[in-house]
Amino acid sequence: MEPLEKLSRRHVREIFLDSLAAVDPTELTAGSLRLTNEMLRVGEKEYNLSQYDSIYVIGVGKASAKMAFALEQMLEQRIKEGLVITPYRTKMKLKRIEIHIGGHPIPNEAGMKGTQQIVKLLRGLTKRDLVFALISGGGSAMLTLPASPVTLEDKRQLTRLLLECGANIDEINTLRKHLSQSKGGQLAKYASPAALVSLILSDVVGDRLDSIASGPTVPDDTTFADCLGIIEKYRLRDRVPKRVLHYLQKGLEGRVGETPKKGDPIFENCYHVVIGNNLLALRAAAAKAEELGYRPFILSSSVEGEAREAARFHSALVREVLSTGNPIPPPACLISGGETTVTVRGSGIGGRNLEFVLQLALEIDELPQVTVLSAGTDGIDGNSDAAGALADGETISRAADFGLNPRSFLDNNDSYTFFRKLGDLIITGPTETNVLDVRIIALGEGNCR
Repeated sequence: MEPLEKLSRRHVREIFLDSLAAVDPTELTAGSLRLTNEMLRVGEKEYNLSQYDSIYVIGVGKASAKMAFALEQMLEQRIKEGLVITPYRTKMKLKRIEIHIGGHPIPNEAGMKGTQQIVKLLRGLTKRDLVFALISGGGSAMLTLPASPVTLEDKRQLTRLLLECGANIDEINTLRKHLSQSKGGQLAKYASPAALVSLILSDVVGDRLDSIASGPTVPDDTTFADCLGIIEKYRLRDRVPKRVLHYLQKGLEGRVGETPKKGDPIFENCYHVVIGNNLLALRAAAAKAEELGYRPFILSSSVEGEAREAARFHSALVREVLSTGNPIPPPACLISGGETTVTVRGSGIGGRNLEFVLQLALEIDELPQVTVLSAGTDGIDGNSDAAGALADGETISRAADFGLNPRSFLDNNDSYTFFRKLGDLIITGPTETNVLDVRIIALGEGNCR
């Protein structure tokens, strides 16, 4: 019979893989569309394709190539032209839609050139044109076209500062939108008056459309004042590029136009559908956990804040389950999602999921039959090549046998090296999807006491 601790390790891996399968962009895109003769149903709306002279496809994000593949399989030769920007090479073979590689999480020259091509494709369209925008997480970094006189290098420097200081994705995207000619509703401006359909795979807590990939096809509620407030919050005024600060100040004074807002006529012919999100992945994880004999409990799809604090909160729940059976008795599987942050103070390799697991390993030390896995659905955590890591109640004692001090690795933000030495990294490679993170904590029945 397989030892319980090894069985639970296999189980949390299987649960995570099922959560990934549930958010496959190809399947989600195909499932959101239904074509009958020339009538295309998208969500709750129908489009008579015979009324359009041309169909175009644009896209940005980690899932955009798979989404484009599904759309091309359905519409085939009806598509006149298209271009999607992804952060890595893909196995998808497209015939009518070009795949362009851009930079992530730091924008690069290739992403800027791809964005220029998208803007060129959208300019000059008419009401007789139909545009599909395929939007997914990671798109904000790839869809880069700095507002003059801000340069690409200015935006690269600002992005690094924001990532290192622990700013959340909403704050990062607020600044990105106001320093861009392509984000914050501006692709809708270029496409108007064509019909614009956005298929969106959400990587944002709460599925806020204006934040997913910096909302290139939807109204933007944020302002230049918000941007300067974020810079003050993280005490970055003396560190951000001077051109960035001067541009934002001009915007605050009304000398630079705001991003398009709700009620702008450019959005009259726009339609948006969220085809997948974090909760969908969590529900699939819960179904698999139940199949494996656990009582699943989805805590939340909206966990944010510092990764280490989130780990401490989860450890409190673990102890509650073990001591009282509340909110669910073992064998139990606690599941959560969302996206935490890490304030970088060291020089190591790691990410929010890796730090979460390492902190939680310290919290569950010597708790038998408790196993945790936390990983990014995109397959990439922070500046590492891992999706996340796995730990259990014996991780800290195993580390001691290897002469590893977990707290020193945490202090140096080097959780990746810690788990690499133990052989407990979760390596998936790029998954070509992105719906935030999945955290799984399996508690065996033997833990009740």
